[in-house]
Amino acid sequence: MALNYNLTKVYAISDNDTEFAKQIVTLFNEEVPAEVKNIRSGLKEKDHNKVYHAAHKIKPTLDLLGMDLAYEDVLAIESWSKAEGKKKEIKDVVKNLKNLVGLTVKELKKDYNL
Repeated sequence: MALNYNLTKVYAISDNDTEFAKQIVTLFNEEVPAEVKNIRSGLKEKDHNKVYHAAHKIKPTLDLLGMDLAYEDVLAIESWSKAEGKKKEIKDVVKNLKNLVGLTVKELKKDYNL
């Protein structure tokens, strides 16, 4: 049973196509962790633009997978980067996002034998 994600939206837009759902899951595992790394490196480099673009890129995927807490984190990261806030203001949010994505990747790999 999925604890960190919900594929209801994926199945709704695909007419319950399990192969499509697996493609979305695979895409998530390939792209989202890499973009979280970009967010973290952009934060370290104080590159607000890099942080914004990485967060913006994964936002629809987090929404599609029903990852509400991670989606809220990404919205906060986008707002922070637009305002060019201080690193300490967003550090915990980025850490939480990394943890949520990590848990979801583990769960998806187990659930989909990836």
